[in-house]
Amino acid sequence: MNMIEMNFETARHNMIEQQIRPWNVIDPVALDALESIPRENFVSDAMKESAFSDVELPIGCNQVMLPPKIEAKILQAVQVQESDNVLEIGTGSGYMTAVLAHLADRVTTVEIHDELSQQAEAKVRAEGIDNVNFIVTDAANGFEQNGPFDVIILTGSVPKLPESFKQSLKPGGRLFAVIGTAPVMEATLITRVSSSQYSTEGLFETEIPELENVIKADKFVF
Repeated sequence: MNMIEMNFETARHNMIEQQIRPWNVIDPVALDALESIPRENFVSDAMKESAFSDVELPIGCNQVMLPPKIEAKILQAVQVQESDNVLEIGTGSGYMTAVLAHLADRVTTVEIHDELSQQAEAKVRAEGIDNVNFIVTDAANGFEQNGPFDVIILTGSVPKLPESFKQSLKPGGRLFAVIGTAPVMEATLITRVSSSQYSTEGLFETEIPELENVIKADKFVF
């Protein structure tokens, strides 16, 4: 291992100890997955030194990579199992895709920007990961192909959650979404309890960029 690799490994470890654990992420499976996938390989060369910072990083097409602690919170919330069929809405850099694929049986990841999808696929494949299906389409308001799913993750916020995502969950399935409009958004975990029942848990307040083409929340008219 050369000096640069050692420095990245140290930075990755520090990211977990200094950013993620203090944010009450203690799930060992999630932490192991975050330590296993080299985050620096999913950003541009100019951004590699910033790959572990507690900020959103630009990845092109006016999109960003979420801060590590948000991604860690998502993983801890959805509890991906080895047998799970996972849907990710918003491939972005491909980093979260790779982490999910490390944990799950298979992942379908959907991205509206062809350029980002191609870049992400190349990076994910370079890590030796082959259980991901990359799809380019607008899925902001639902996606059923390859479903139903054990886990659904929206990597951008929605003013209100389209019902179709809930319908794509298997019984026992978990859906993570950040719901609301800036500055009031809440990270939310929805679990399908039965064919007709869902439980909803507010996890934490945050603010992340909106998915493109989402249904806007109704405006009040006075």
